[in-house]
Amino acid sequence: MRGGTLQRFIDLTEQAISVRAPECAGAGPAAGRIFAALRARSGSPGTSAPQSQPVTVELPAALRLAQLADAPVPELARTLAALAGDLRWAPRKGSESDPVFHFKHANAMVVGPGGLEEREDVWIGITLMAPETLYPNHRHPPEEVYVALTDGGWWKEGHDWSWPGPGGLIYNEPGITHAMQSRKDPMLAIWSLWVG
Repeated sequence: MRGGTLQRFIDLTEQAISVRAPECAGAGPAAGRIFAALRARSGSPGTSAPQSQPVTVELPAALRLAQLADAPVPELARTLAALAGDLRWAPRKGSESDPVFHFKHANAMVVGPGGLEEREDVWIGITLMAPETLYPNHRHPPEEVYVALTDGGWWKEGHDWSWPGPGGLIYNEPGITHAMQSRKDPMLAIWSLWVG
């Protein structure tokens, strides 16, 4: 059975996506698959031990910035803050070759392998980046929907950089090359992937 705080985080993430989905082609259908699967069943409780990274010192500042956004982002940020101490933060695999990037970002799985709820069909996680950080080009088979909790830049193949602002959505088609970057403030975003 899913805990109340985790369920609230999932519900608020779905709400944040549904509010802005009409502005972001592809986000609504992808989110529909993800959250229908989450409603259909719960995974097993996660067993990974919490772990911080150097960049997690930026999390309180990022969460404060998210409080300035439109609803439901502030409540979503407060719910994330309640879960944060239980998360296992880790840098992207392979980032060791770029020491600056390696120490200026981290990801945490909330739902999915190594997350607070273990499952394989959908993944929901968090990305945190220090100010003035570029998350380099990368790609993966699952389609993906991001909810930006703070300001940040987003790029994908065939498109210019965009700055959707707090509460904004970003949809990445399956296998498309994409990147993101922070400016003067830390960047915080929730990502949801349909793995199927």
